[in-house]
Order: sequence, then structure tokens, then C-alpha cells
Amino acid sequence: MIIEKLGKVIKGLGGLYNVRVENDSGEVEIYTCRAKGTLHKNEEKLYIGDNVRITIDDETPDGIVISDVCERKNSLIRPPMANLDYLFIVFAAKKPMPVLEVVDKLIAIAIHNSIKPVVIVTKQDLGDNLAKEYAEIYERAGIDTFVTSSESKEGVAELSEYIKSNIASGATSAFAGASGVGKSTLMNALFPELELMTSEISKKIERGRHTTRHVEIFDINGKGESAGFLADTPGFSLVDFARFDFFSVEDLPSTFPDILPFAVGCTYADCAHVGEGIADCAVARAAAEGKIAETRLESYRSIYRILKEKKNQY
Repeated sequence: MIIEKLGKVIKGLGGLYNVRVENDSGEVEIYTCRAKGTLHKNEEKLYIGDNVRITIDDETPDGIVISDVCERKNSLIRPPMANLDYLFIVFAAKKPMPVLEVVDKLIAIAIHNSIKPVVIVTKQDLGDNLAKEYAEIYERAGIDTFVTSSESKEGVAELSEYIKSNIASGATSAFAGASGVGKSTLMNALFPELELMTSEISKKIERGRHTTRHVEIFDINGKGESAGFLADTPGFSLVDFARFDFFSVEDLPSTFPDILPFAVGCTYADCAHVGEGIADCAVARAAAEGKIAETRLESYRSIYRILKEKKNQY
């Protein structure tokens, strides 16, 4: 007899996927299986977070396979996930020092894909003033922001409450950020039952080892209507964003909600907000007046140049 069930891919490793299935009774079952046919041959056709159909047939060699992928509401290349509602973008106040352009790129990618970005500044105990300064940048941009320390537990309770309040009704979220910023350590502080592997920062190069080597989704709010999903993702570096071809240059302004409102005040309708002076560019003027963080405008201009060059190449 052939049985079909709907579920969510919560882990994938070595060609095997764990699919979470919640039955009508509310009981949760985890099926470990392979993908069928073309899904198996093309990795981009199956992401962690995908809602899928599994086929159970005891009379076939495979027995249980992922036979179909439901329509996605969004998908990301980095981290490689689908159907995200929230992206928690994590960076450290110190060790390693943050590269805010990477943070801003992640925020832009999330907004472009209708994913709500949330900024988390970790290791507040290593750089209290720095942590507050970084947080102010993103608070001013209208982005929900938290300052935390896994050592002192600063901000952990507030972040935990935010997650539990928002990541429910089947919502899916992920923690993402550079290697060594303490994503897994923070998740352990938030949800001790996860018991994720962590490692110390290399004192020599001030970079973290990749403690998380694959994306994995965890249940955090129980079952049924209260179910919520949170993913830990592998760390990454600047090289992953070298080409930054996630959207077009025309889409860029809408991914910077703190810059977009000022753009309408520019003297010229086609103002790119890249090299124009404060007399003609309302965005440059707003940055000079402290209404937009300078680092945010710098990131905008850097991404603009990358996307413009890409457009000219084609």
C-alpha cells in the first residue's frame, strides 16, 4: 500500500533528509529518507525548510522517498533554506570584529525575500560600548535589535521572549552570521535542550571554527498551532558575497528601508545616492545630518556599485 504524507525538511546530510511529519492527532514523526529522481540529482531543488510530500511504499527498494516539493514562498542561497519568516542576523561586538557590510547585505537579502530581519549583537561583555553603538545603527534603521552576552546572560531573556512570541503558528526562522560570532552558543543559552556543539575562537587569528557544518531546524514551541521552527546555520565569510547577485540594482532601494524615505527628496529623479553631493541628494544630506547611519549608506553604495557593474556586464 502506498501512503503519502506532508512534512517539512529539517535536516539534510550525505544525501539523506530528515522530514518532520505532524499527524492529525498532533503526534510528530521524523522520517529519514532520500529524494526521488530529479530532486536527488539537483541540490537546488530541495532545501532545508522545504515543505514536501513523502511517499511510503514498503514494496519498493527505497521504501520512503521525498516525492515532491511544495511551492516555496522564498528561498536563500546563503544560508541554504526555504520558507523563512525571520532571519536572525548575528554578529559579535568584538572577536571577531564585525564587517557591517556583510550584515547589511544579509538584511537586504532578507527584505528582498519578504523575510523579517532581526539583528543580534553578541559578546556584549567583550565590548559594551561597541555593542551599544552597533545596536543603535540598526535600531535607527527600524530593525528589531538585541544586544546579548551568552556569558553574562545579558539580553538573553528578552530575546527568548521575542522568539517565543513571534516564532509560532508554523513560522520558520534561522540564525545566520559569520563564523565565530557565537550563534550556537547563544542558541544553547536560549534553548539549553538543543545542546549544540560550540567551539572557542582561535586566539591567533580571531576567527571561529565552523562548529555548525549543516543547516538543521529545531522545534522550539511545541506542536500543533503553537509549533515554531528555528535553524542554526554554518558560519561563512566575505567570499560568499563576492558577486552579490541576489537581486538587481533596481531592487536595491527597497531593501534599505531607512534610506528609501529620503530618496524622494532628491533634486533629480534618477539620483543613485552614490556620488551626489548634499545639495542635490537628500540621502547624502540625511546621512550628514545623522538621520541615516554612515555605515548603512556606505553599504548601500558598495552594493550599488557591485550590482551596477553586474548589470553592465550583461
